[in-house]
Amino acid sequence: MRWQGQRESENVEDRRGSGVPRRGIALGGGGILLVVVLALVTGQDPLQLLNAVSGPSVSVDTGSGEQDSAPSQVGAPSDELGKFAATVLGSTEDVWARVLPSSGHQYERPTLVLFTGAVQSACGFSSAAVGPFYCPLDSKVYLDLSFFNELEQRFAAPGDFAQAYVIAHEVGHHVQNLVGIATKVDEARRRLSPEDANALSVRLELQADCLAGVWAYHANQDAKLLEPGDVEEGLTAAGAIGDDRIQKRAQGYTVPESWTHGSSAMRVRWLRQGLQRGHSHFNAV
Repeated sequence: MRWQGQRESENVEDRRGSGVPRRGIALGGGGILLVVVLALVTGQDPLQLLNAVSGPSVSVDTGSGEQDSAPSQVGAPSDELGKFAATVLGSTEDVWARVLPSSGHQYERPTLVLFTGAVQSACGFSSAAVGPFYCPLDSKVYLDLSFFNELEQRFAAPGDFAQAYVIAHEVGHHVQNLVGIATKVDEARRRLSPEDANALSVRLELQADCLAGVWAYHANQDAKLLEPGDVEEGLTAAGAIGDDRIQKRAQGYTVPESWTHGSSAMRVRWLRQGLQRGHSHFNAV
């Protein structure tokens, strides 16, 4: 991926090494299921395992809820991996600022928060265990860069474009928030059964995969970003983090009703569609 020498976004908040204390947990519904299953398999106390992980979706014992007061560095980081993340964010800014107005919406740039271990966001207190996430309440993408090591070592999905896909997926959620899709889905979920509501959330995640592909399509058109093998890296990453593959690894079987992001095949399909077509129907969720 030809990212060196490209513009770096200044909308980066570097909280790495800030030493945020753990004050509580927040874990998504699918993650809770996996933790409970793991507790049953290992014989551990589920509450102890729950206190070992956190996420932005469902808060549990959030404590004081105070924001992290540790100082942050605002602007492009100086280390190689931080510069890479800032460059990918800058590319998403350039693409969506040009593409989104065609759908009648202006692009507002999100902030990328780099953190280590755990972080406080407007959506709750979260640990790196949940992976990267987007918080619509503060329009920020949160990323512990150690996730890229996990992507390569645990999920066998190496490569800089695989990493860029992860960032672009979260930025895709920001786009959904800007155009109102996230709000419509949230309102619709309240009227549906738990199974149908979860299925709608999965569709939202798959569209974010598609939007990541849309970004890559236009970034390549504008700056010849992609090198041979990059597309394969991205598709490998999308397949590696499909819910069915993760569940099989964790518990030996899959539970489609509990999926949060879709199967490997689904994620590959929608990322590929964005990469090939360069557009997404924002009303088709």
